[in-house]
Amino acid sequence: MTGKNFWSWLAVTLGALYFLLPLIGMFEFSLRMQRDGYSFEAYRVVLADPQFQQTFGYSVVLALLTIVLGILLVVPAAYFVRLRFPGLRPIVEFITLLPLVIPPIVIVFGYIRIYNTSSILPLTGSWWGTNILLLFGYATLSLPYMYRSVDTGLRSIDIASLTEAAQSLGAGGARILGTVILPNVFASVLSGAFLTFAIVIGEYVFAALLNVNSFGPYMVWMGGNRAYEPSALAVVAFAITWACMGLMQLFTRFSKFSTARR
Repeated sequence: MTGKNFWSWLAVTLGALYFLLPLIGMFEFSLRMQRDGYSFEAYRVVLADPQFQQTFGYSVVLALLTIVLGILLVVPAAYFVRLRFPGLRPIVEFITLLPLVIPPIVIVFGYIRIYNTSSILPLTGSWWGTNILLLFGYATLSLPYMYRSVDTGLRSIDIASLTEAAQSLGAGGARILGTVILPNVFASVLSGAFLTFAIVIGEYVFAALLNVNSFGPYMVWMGGNRAYEPSALAVVAFAITWACMGLMQLFTRFSKFSTARR
């Protein structure tokens, strides 16, 4: 092993230990709920908690709706910008990056200020209005990841030729997007969808300030009131995030393999 390889492996090993040792310690602590030995009692208690089931189910539904809304907004926008208005790409990219620069607490306070009960559009005054506001807030938070994923997928295909071919067969704009463009960037859309799911499922600031009982505030409440269950809940949350990242890599590799075979 050369000196360069040694230092490379050393850096990788130290980085892995830095990230994995706290997770291993947290997992080991979550197994200590019963004094007579290791057990998964903390996980059983968490998974059987009706509040966990309600908040987690709510966040999953909200994440899926956010993904659908993100696809409906981003795919047509990225397609038309790349096809018809390439000069606007820097402006659109700058706008989509703003949620990474502006803190979520600033965005949600702006929502509360604009859509409070004394405004023309009092969304915060009803359950449905608050959920709609939260949905659009999550779509805003996920915009940088969804747009980048879709834009990368569009960059890898010849959308001009595909569009011209579809138009020559009589397809309209909606049909071109749904049956020609979307299938060709499906892996990229799934990558953005998994990132969106991972973001929404544990988001705290929007839900807490809008007084919505979702999975993020539930994890914070559990952390302040229990001992072993928060560690088990954190392991579950990490597992969900890693599963999303793994599925994203899997679909990306599958897409590259399918493209190579063609």
